[in-house]
Amino acid sequence: MPEDTPFQQKIDLKNLTRDDLIVFAVNHDLPAFRAKQIFSWLYRPGISSFAQMTDLPKELRESLAKEATFSRLSPAVKELSSDGTIKYGFRLQDGKMIESVLIPEEDRNTLCISSQVGCAMACAFCLTGTMGFTRNLTCAEIVDQVCAVSDDLRENNLGMVNNLVFMGMGEPLANFDNLIKALTILLDELGLHFSERRITVSTCGLAPKIIELGQRLKVNLAVSLHAADNATRNRLMPINRRYPLETLLDACREFSLPKRKRITFEYVLLKGINDSDQDAVKLARLLHGIPAKINLLPCNEAPELPFAKPSQQRIDSFQNILKMRDYTVLVRASRGADISAACGQLAAKSST
Repeated sequence: MPEDTPFQQKIDLKNLTRDDLIVFAVNHDLPAFRAKQIFSWLYRPGISSFAQMTDLPKELRESLAKEATFSRLSPAVKELSSDGTIKYGFRLQDGKMIESVLIPEEDRNTLCISSQVGCAMACAFCLTGTMGFTRNLTCAEIVDQVCAVSDDLRENNLGMVNNLVFMGMGEPLANFDNLIKALTILLDELGLHFSERRITVSTCGLAPKIIELGQRLKVNLAVSLHAADNATRNRLMPINRRYPLETLLDACREFSLPKRKRITFEYVLLKGINDSDQDAVKLARLLHGIPAKINLLPCNEAPELPFAKPSQQRIDSFQNILKMRDYTVLVRASRGADISAACGQLAAKSST
């Protein structure tokens, strides 16, 4: 294969887990230990060519360069919020745009990453849903968001990414195979070596995949609930017609949780829709018996969406009802709203 083979005809090694790379090596008549060597180079800072993989024979490096590549992302857009939040826009090889959001805190840097271009779930309160669905991200495109932001932080002496949440554009469990591969690389000690307790996968409620995720890996689970009865949830989240609350919560009960771990239930508070005291009581009853903590998210208002944020008094009342029933309840402060980086605001307007 000539040196100038187009990128799309070469195999991107970042789409391969370490086990996949062993298969690749064997298929190319290479000893399995070469796969471990190659894999260990792919996620090192500053590595951009096979020529830098100095413990590989020169002939092998040249051969890899002819038929393989390992992708990188660089921010096409970078916006800084007044609260320190950073939104990164990444242009993919096909010209589509995705967004990732870095949320710096005193004790950690949390990166919110995307799993799809757009989203097919069409949740009524989410701007990403207004984009519609374009395509799934590859494993490499998921992992490369982490690599690119990590590089940016390192270059600017801003620490490191040490917490990951799959809460960006798209429904992670709808891109299940690429999600599992990406998580495997993120957790691999020769990959990006994150701890399972530092990774959270969020879902709007694909019940069978929740169970399968728990069987495959021990990462944290966050469920976007947003209503305590099927009628309201049907209105807000079309996925509920396929997997109603009873099915969803049965899947949560089957999700394999380590001891002392809880499932996080996300609940966006929408004025006059799901924020009453009666809604809080229903929510408490609904989650009874499930190891749960609850994040309340006051609605991030947008001109394109017909929802409003409840009053502080209403938010406090809702929280207190749940606390009185012994739930851990946090009201999540909106971060990055001034750059459209807050929860539900990612829309990547220049995605085409």
